[in-house]
Amino acid sequence: MNRKYVIGVDIGGQTSKLGVVDARGNILSQSTIRTDTHEDVQLYVRDLAAAIRDLAEHVGGMSFVRGIGIGVPMGNYYLGTVENASNLKWGGEWKGSIPLAELVTRETGLPVALTNDANAAAMGEMAYGAARGMKDFIMITLGTGVGSGIVVGGNVVYGHDGFAGELGHVVMVHEGGRQCGCGRCGCLETYTSAVGVARTARQLLAESEQPSLLRSVDADAITSEDVCKAALQGDAVAIDIFNFTGDMLGKALANFVAFSSPEAIILFGGLTKAGDLLKKPLMEALDRYVLSLWRGKIKVEFSELPASDAAILGASALAWEL
Repeated sequence: MNRKYVIGVDIGGQTSKLGVVDARGNILSQSTIRTDTHEDVQLYVRDLAAAIRDLAEHVGGMSFVRGIGIGVPMGNYYLGTVENASNLKWGGEWKGSIPLAELVTRETGLPVALTNDANAAAMGEMAYGAARGMKDFIMITLGTGVGSGIVVGGNVVYGHDGFAGELGHVVMVHEGGRQCGCGRCGCLETYTSAVGVARTARQLLAESEQPSLLRSVDADAITSEDVCKAALQGDAVAIDIFNFTGDMLGKALANFVAFSSPEAIILFGGLTKAGDLLKKPLMEALDRYVLSLWRGKIKVEFSELPASDAAILGASALAWEL
């Protein structure tokens, strides 16, 4: 029977989004399951397999599906494993290294390929989004954490061990930096992820008595969305939070440009909903810190694909190779 569809899965720290995709890159149907309610990875895989089977019914059943591609934090393209992913709370039988591709194959009966979630997003953007026609760009995902996919000469950079491109874990603050889930302090994602924005909000509110709409929200419950809504209403504290975040990210991007000279940097993920609140201070910092050789030459664009589609489509591209 003609297996003319694949399944793409984007696993995030809070939710997993999946879709059934045809050969032209159309997402025919998609759904979402929770990631963060599963402490045992095998229970998560069972729920994922059930969701995959439900999706497959929209195209005639599993017999029409060629394979499954997965984008996941700390996913190893070479081994099909997830290694020490700090934003995933899975435990169970495995410690540190989880053979996710093998587990999903066991539950679904289909071949599985996986990669880092940001690499998957980069592949989707290169094929269908803002990076169409580009061969050299960097994808930065701004979600629960900060991920990156580096494309050089039209190829995703994996490195010798499959883990190249963990740019969210470059150390930005060396003395007194924020604790990161990776075990170190001062990593970029502790400042420029959605969680990092909330941490900045709590810090600034605690350090001053300046009036702010954010003071009506319980400090421990503040989210990046709360900060964005307040900033759009002209709240000075919220605007300062985005200025700080954009400046930190712009400094990091200036360093990233130096090692791969990309045509563009594509920003993807929930935090990009802030738009110019984030992009304006980011661009000012990038132009201030980047080597003059590249000043004014690097495009910074938001993803052109609907939320999650880049990662689903990128992950699905892996499955066509199975």
